[in-house]
Amino acid sequence: MSNILVIDDQPFIGELLSEELADEGHHITCLGDADYLMSSLEESRPDIILLDLYLRGFEGWDLLHRIKEYDPSVPVLIVSAYDSFVNDERLAEADGYVVKDINTDKLKQKIHENLTSKKS
Repeated sequence: MSNILVIDDQPFIGELLSEELADEGHHITCLGDADYLMSSLEESRPDIILLDLYLRGFEGWDLLHRIKEYDPSVPVLIVSAYDSFVNDERLAEADGYVVKDINTDKLKQKIHENLTSKKS
């Protein structure tokens, strides 16, 4: 079982991912307010982070950078409703990019790939 931190300000996304990923045996923590990011990182000690780029009052790219400064070893997947960032050079700091979809198979696959490579 892995600890997954979901950072998304849309409650229904957190609910969907919590349900889908809990069915896979993961423990999910949802964070809708990035103000508590650092304390949440310390408390939940996530194995992987799913980060939305558009959060009320916050720039996802800045949060990605803060997370990687805090713990470069924790994988961060960008989960966005937009596919326009696929070639964005700022993605070099992330560990993957997945476009939000009701079908979570691609996301689950990326999570599995990152968690497997982290254990190696």
